[in-house]
Amino acid sequence: MQSSRPLLLLVLFLGSSLCAAEPPSFRNTIQPILTRYGCAMGACHGAAAGQGGFRLSLRGFDDEGDWLSITRSANGRRLTLEDPARSLFLLKAVKAVPHKGDKRFEVNSPEYKAIVDWIAAGAPGPKAEDPRIVSLSVSEPHLVTQAGKSVQLKVTAKFSDGHSEDVTRWCKYNATNASVATVDDSGLIKITGAGEGTVSAWYLSLLSVTNVVVPKPGKPDTEAFAALKPRNFIDEHVLTKLRELNIPPSGRATDAEFLRRAFLDTIGVLPTPEEAKAFLADQAADKRDRLIDTLLKRPEFVDYWSHRWSDLFLVNGDKLMPQAMWSYYNWIRRHVAANTPWDAMVRDLLTATGSTLEHGGGNFFILNDEPTKCAETVSVAFLGTSIGCAKCHNHPMEKWTYDQYYAFANLFARVRTKNGTQADERVLFSDTQGDLVAPLTGKPQPPRPLDALQPVSMTSTEDRRITLANWLTSADNKLFQRAIVNRVWANFFGSGLVEAVDDLRVTNPASNEPLFAAACEHLVKQKFDLKALMRTILQSETYQRSSITLPENISDLRYGSHYVPRRLKAEVLLDTVSQVTAAPTTFKIDRRNANRGTADAYPMGFRALQLPDSNIASYFLKSFGRADRVATCECERTNEPSMAQALHIANGETLNQKLAQKDNRLDALLSSKQPDAKIIEEAYLLTLTRAPTDRELEKATALLTTAKPEDRRVTLEDLFWSLMSSKEFLFNH
Repeated sequence: MQSSRPLLLLVLFLGSSLCAAEPPSFRNTIQPILTRYGCAMGACHGAAAGQGGFRLSLRGFDDEGDWLSITRSANGRRLTLEDPARSLFLLKAVKAVPHKGDKRFEVNSPEYKAIVDWIAAGAPGPKAEDPRIVSLSVSEPHLVTQAGKSVQLKVTAKFSDGHSEDVTRWCKYNATNASVATVDDSGLIKITGAGEGTVSAWYLSLLSVTNVVVPKPGKPDTEAFAALKPRNFIDEHVLTKLRELNIPPSGRATDAEFLRRAFLDTIGVLPTPEEAKAFLADQAADKRDRLIDTLLKRPEFVDYWSHRWSDLFLVNGDKLMPQAMWSYYNWIRRHVAANTPWDAMVRDLLTATGSTLEHGGGNFFILNDEPTKCAETVSVAFLGTSIGCAKCHNHPMEKWTYDQYYAFANLFARVRTKNGTQADERVLFSDTQGDLVAPLTGKPQPPRPLDALQPVSMTSTEDRRITLANWLTSADNKLFQRAIVNRVWANFFGSGLVEAVDDLRVTNPASNEPLFAAACEHLVKQKFDLKALMRTILQSETYQRSSITLPENISDLRYGSHYVPRRLKAEVLLDTVSQVTAAPTTFKIDRRNANRGTADAYPMGFRALQLPDSNIASYFLKSFGRADRVATCECERTNEPSMAQALHIANGETLNQKLAQKDNRLDALLSSKQPDAKIIEEAYLLTLTRAPTDRELEKATALLTTAKPEDRRVTLEDLFWSLMSSKEFLFNH
């Protein structure tokens, strides 16, 4: 007995050591492998219906469900606990048996060994006490390098129990701009060319991003940059970015270019010839600032921005009865006219109660009449981010989870409506009971704003929208600030600091993050006064740069080295055509879509930007990309040129009929008895907001002067048509 004690102690020691060894965690080890190697992706078993009878959740968002699918479905045939290497789950992954998904990893690789150890331990499922990932970071969050270089990323995950792990091997990588950088499955970044791009690392539903900056080759022109004088914080951040990328900026726009640009971007109309002459003749140094202040106070400003926000809030006569539609539109106009701070306007919208005819903002909930629809619209409109993917599974490109989606949507579960005393009236109120059930769990999630720490009490009878509005409009809510700053920025520059405008997510970073943060800080300091933000943008040297490019900045479309020309919006273009020709458009209501009403057309003199509704029977507006106001998405509107647009300008009814109309602008010019040269100058000021060059004046005057008396009007029509069909007229530049 004495001689067997050492052997017994050794057996007991080894046994206790084996018992103490933790098996691989299904949640934190197996799931990342399934995602990293594509098994849980949409093209494989992560598809809605799975593949080959085997289904996993997309990117492993459902730990419990995936564990049951692997260990219990198909009578548990995928695992062989007594001999893990013979498990079908492993044999297919290493292609020891036929597998349509091909080989995923090698025998005896770390992935293989982890799965073997997990099966050998009895394939334990996810546990409530499992450590949860709390953060993910990359070794090179901001990488400035040169073409031809390679950089190996290191990714570190931190968990709720305090420990950190190097998870570089287990991450899923993606590069957004292959012309700048690519990344392989191991996290090795290869720099391919100049510019800026991002590389994202995804692990356990979290993302971390590396911003890759590759300056243009060549010696920086430090003297040229040093000579530039920034007007405000916008210019400071833009110049810093341009220096980093070695992109020289263009010069300042001429007074004529700035005048036309500022009018179109701020109020959507052209300056009159008299306004143009006065501005161009003014020699004062502050004339641009004075013009900006004037534009922000003009009545056309209310028309322009009411139309802009009507697109966002989906004012639509197809979805609302006539009185309700007008009530909704007039609610927007009143706030724009009063320059209501954006946070107050949004709060008023989201907490609306009572009659939708008296409180027009309440029609937002008539249009979004279901909790999940409310949640998705609010997230896009006011947070600039889509959470729709999380309705079925954790968002594959963002941090939003399935549970967060239903907790957010549950904030709207008690919004109710009832009939009012008038025909088109609905009365909005908040009920004291009712919750939204999440389909996967069969239970409601405690209502909670997306990033809020504490949920709303399930038993509280307070209107949950008040909690939502407090969180949403808080000065600490960065997404709320970024969403509106990005929309305003896109209006003046043609694209947002983040593009697409309503696609604010970690994997889609801003073109200039320090500038974006500074603009948001500025908005908060100005108490969400959008006019103050617009004034700062309009005053910046960045906005006032010429659209004429240099060879070194011709490819820049997002960093502010020059103003990027863009085609006028559909409504603005139609209004300018009417303005130039002095031939108003008659807008007919589209009876195929609109709800019942009495009038078939809006009164003569209505401009397109004054229309409350999108249900207008207009081939021109449709062809030039107006928003239909069906969904809250910038993608509804397009400014992209098309063949239909070109043909309509060349030979369509709109331009030709307005030019041929009797008693229009052309008739007024011809009857004014002005010299032909003055008529030509007036035509150029009306259309292009500039005087003709000497060559243009000479040729156009000769055409008009030599025309027969009966041909003078046709000749002037041709001249106006040539000006209004030019890129200089059709584009803001």
